[in-house]
Amino acid sequence: MQNIQSYISENKNRFLDELFQLLRIPSISADPAYKENMAQMAEAIKNQCTQIGMDTVEICPTAGFPVVFAQKIIDPKLPTILVYGHYDVQPATPLDLWITPPFEPTLRDEKIYARGSCDDKGQVFMHLKALEYMISSHSLPCNVKVLIEGEEEVGSDNLPIFVKNNTKKLSADIILISDTAIIANDIPSIDCGLRGLSYVEVEVTGPSRDLHSGVYGGAVANPINILCDMISKLHDKNRKITIPHFYDEVELVSISERKLLSEAPFDIENYKNDLSIQDVMGETGYSTTERASIRPTLDVNGIWGGYIGQGAKTVLPSQAFAKISMRLVPNQDSGTITKLFQSYFENLAPAGVSVKVKPHHGGEAYVLPIDSIGYLAAEKAMEITFGKKPVPTRGGGSIPIVALFEKELKIKSILLGFGLDTDAIHSPNEHYGIFNLLKGIETIPYFYKNFVEMSNNK
Repeated sequence: MQNIQSYISENKNRFLDELFQLLRIPSISADPAYKENMAQMAEAIKNQCTQIGMDTVEICPTAGFPVVFAQKIIDPKLPTILVYGHYDVQPATPLDLWITPPFEPTLRDEKIYARGSCDDKGQVFMHLKALEYMISSHSLPCNVKVLIEGEEEVGSDNLPIFVKNNTKKLSADIILISDTAIIANDIPSIDCGLRGLSYVEVEVTGPSRDLHSGVYGGAVANPINILCDMISKLHDKNRKITIPHFYDEVELVSISERKLLSEAPFDIENYKNDLSIQDVMGETGYSTTERASIRPTLDVNGIWGGYIGQGAKTVLPSQAFAKISMRLVPNQDSGTITKLFQSYFENLAPAGVSVKVKPHHGGEAYVLPIDSIGYLAAEKAMEITFGKKPVPTRGGGSIPIVALFEKELKIKSILLGFGLDTDAIHSPNEHYGIFNLLKGIETIPYFYKNFVEMSNNK
């Protein structure tokens, strides 16, 4: 691997040009208006896979947006690494909060500003360029398969069917994913766990039409007021979720593991300053990092109803809506939690309104043992390129497909991400550091080398 750094240095400008081309494509899976852009993005990923020297490259249709699959089999007797990522991105709204347009990538302060720069086009691109290096230098030590989907940001609804129908095509020894973050550029880390997810939309309906608030206000239930009351009852004074049986299957993390996780550097004042908040809030009895990783949560992601235009309109609205996400921990089943929420929320409604709960998508939590070959291979790779051993952490986000991979393909996933929590993913001004992009390209080949050597010696 002595030549990897020189290879990166020689090709840095080309790498940025190629990544910028991908970032200019508004591959927003949540909005049907971008259907053609999604097809364009899948084709662009296919072309990248072909250019780097993959033997088989194909765009596989699904009931939604297609999956890009590629592979290079150098010897069936060798281990196989399956690389997973996604080419779709979150909507860029609100556009007025972007300093530069979200799909016109801009380099400022050694950071790439664009929607998808970190989540996940930039991190997918790292893998393709690392493979390019290994293939061109004849140093690829094992077989590799690449699976890049286009629906991760909307719940990966169609990927489970694809995986179940293609278990042989996707067979591998380990899955390598870069869709997570490190603690800091001088503090490498590896996520050894993810939370699951239950995402729902709720609708509260009162009168059959919008009403004059002067004529009917105070005499008829206001759906917005009722919805706010109902949401307020989802937590108690200790910020614990009040849904009956919600915590029945929650995995209690041992004191020793909590101690290990607490060793990850964390400055509460820097945390508050970065977010421009006066204080933190969360479940009593747990630290801020524990609340954001090993404990389940319930949050309102959006709420609307009534008149929100310019000026005033004295209206009592007919309906009110909210989107609610629940992050889950190991042993909590997303389907069960969704049903518990639905039953409880519907029972909170007073007689003057009706309630509908619409499930959107979900996924299960995931934990990787830190003594597994995959984790140790990633740990050693980061130790080589960062000069220090990475810290094991648990991620607060969800990648629903990870638990499904383990269930259907019977293999573990390594979460070898290089983003930062400050990269503003899902927010205006998302960005990804040049350091992180290039460090990922440098580190990934070492993972391949270490994994093959450790697999041969087990």
